[in-house]
Amino acid sequence: MKIILALLLNAGLLWLLWRWLPRVRQLPQVGRWVLPTLALKLLATAITLVVLTEDATYFLDWSRRMTDQLWQAPGQWLQMLLTDEFHWQGAKLVFHGFSNTLFIIKLLSVLNLGSLGSGWLNALYLSVFSFVGGWELVRQLQRLWPGAVPLAGVGAFLLWPTVVYWTSGLTKESLLVGSSALVLAAVLRLAYGPPVGRAWVVVGLLAAALLHFKMRYFFAVVLFGVLAGLGLIRVFQAMQLARKRLVQLALLLALLAGGGWVAGEMSTLFRPNKFTSQLQRNYTALLRVSLDRPHLRYPDLQPTTASVVRHAPLAALNTLARPWPWEGDSLRYVAAGLENLLLLALLGVALVAVVRGHAGRLPFAVVAALLLYCLLLAALLGLTTPNLGTLSRYRTTFLPFLLLLLLQNDYARRWLK
Repeated sequence: MKIILALLLNAGLLWLLWRWLPRVRQLPQVGRWVLPTLALKLLATAITLVVLTEDATYFLDWSRRMTDQLWQAPGQWLQMLLTDEFHWQGAKLVFHGFSNTLFIIKLLSVLNLGSLGSGWLNALYLSVFSFVGGWELVRQLQRLWPGAVPLAGVGAFLLWPTVVYWTSGLTKESLLVGSSALVLAAVLRLAYGPPVGRAWVVVGLLAAALLHFKMRYFFAVVLFGVLAGLGLIRVFQAMQLARKRLVQLALLLALLAGGGWVAGEMSTLFRPNKFTSQLQRNYTALLRVSLDRPHLRYPDLQPTTASVVRHAPLAALNTLARPWPWEGDSLRYVAAGLENLLLLALLGVALVAVVRGHAGRLPFAVVAALLLYCLLLAALLGLTTPNLGTLSRYRTTFLPFLLLLLLQNDYARRWLK
């Protein structure tokens, strides 16, 4: 029974992928990159499976127990899905709050029906999901703005080394980045695309948004906030208002500030004092365990809003620039440092392009929303993640969106031809 179900599920997934691949391969200018980027994704997945990380092993172990419960006591499994605890045959797993670890274990317990608990098949599922999410965003960008830089999305989501690596295999980032790309693709389709077929786009948006929220709720709140601001701008533009860029930026900031106030009224976690205190605790706790490795230091950081605001620009810069190639004592840090130098070079070119009026052809509202999202997350991560190795991984959350913007200018267009 288990083998038959696994064969049917995998056959269905292969059929869906087989139907989807020709659609993206037919995209003008970028379609020829589909198979090479798929090969790269599979190679990165294989590399992650050579030695499973401690997290991946943990996910697999507990997900197999949950799948065992699903087969033997499906009623208990269904009840468990709505709780933060798992109990089965003497094993116990308890989390509190919005745990993305427990969520990914629950998700893998379902995927195990197709993989039969195989680590490499589960890794393949997550990698392909991330791959599809990236290409769906590329497809929407190509359809909505064919005059923009075609390869920007491909380079950002499917070719940049650390993005490819961390969104491959049994990682939270595979689901996090894949779902955020799908959320953005759906929002852009609804905001700028034709009205035909919007009902299905809304369904897909809700599913992707739920997955993204479950994977990292605080980052999801920021993404949803800036995209809601983008939607508000489009509403005003439909009313022949908000044509000036300053008005669009003001609307975006006002909605984000208003959303933050509402979130603070709904949960104390989002109130300034509570938020800054938690931020300070996270930074201090992670700093203690990072003293023997390359790390960031903010000796004057205090758990106050003013102190956090003062440190935010430096924290955002650290997130983009650190580690330097000479920091650390391993090849991994050297590679990360060289990648950071390339990222800073792209940032410099993009700034020159903006000053000279060659910024690119995406709508200002889209650029402003994504740039604000990247800056907020860069500052947040720089302030809460002093360990440079962990920071390099966590910034994958926003890095492809930043690269998407940095590769839009006319200078990058010449290179990417």
